[in-house]
Amino acid sequence: MQLFLFLLPMLSTAYAADPNKAHPHQGVAQKFSAPTKTSLTDAETAKIKSGEAILKQVKQGNGGRGIAIMDINASQEKVWNVITNYKKYPSYIPELKTTENYSVTADNVYTKFILSTMMMTVEYYVKHNLFKDEGYVTWTLDYSKESDLDDSTGCWFLYPSPDNPGQTRVEYTIDVRISGWVPKFVQNILAERGLEDATKWVKKASE
Repeated sequence: MQLFLFLLPMLSTAYAADPNKAHPHQGVAQKFSAPTKTSLTDAETAKIKSGEAILKQVKQGNGGRGIAIMDINASQEKVWNVITNYKKYPSYIPELKTTENYSVTADNVYTKFILSTMMMTVEYYVKHNLFKDEGYVTWTLDYSKESDLDDSTGCWFLYPSPDNPGQTRVEYTIDVRISGWVPKFVQNILAERGLEDATKWVKKASE
């Protein structure tokens, strides 16, 4: 989600989100399931042990996939509660004005998000898939509703840190697809800044 936050001030128009219409497609971005632990180099392991996050970018079509890996000095339960408390997201992310869970089951949370900044509003609908026992959350757009985004998928993956005992290793992966008319150099800047921002608010809220 945070991957495209910095895009908003640069856009002058938005698509017309409509909860009463189906999305134009059933997904074009990579969907995530059953994540596995990412292998790190010695240099990356040293960076995480020092308290920094590892950020990686992969360009894909009209958007890109990003991954952030970090250790958080908090229990897995606490981090889980932070990332699944969608109602509280606006208190962590200034551009996010409204979140509303419009359907909740034991395994899924459907959430409406509204981002607003610089007279620009983006509305989108997300289906979160909860796998608490396995330590991960995946999401896609709710394709039964039309969102302003072309597509958004991702995953939060939590497990005990193998390098910092007592801490939680967090892997955050996201694939966002936006309109093809956005300049490529803008996409690159937004992906890098947005991914870093995503790691900071979770760490701060959890610790």
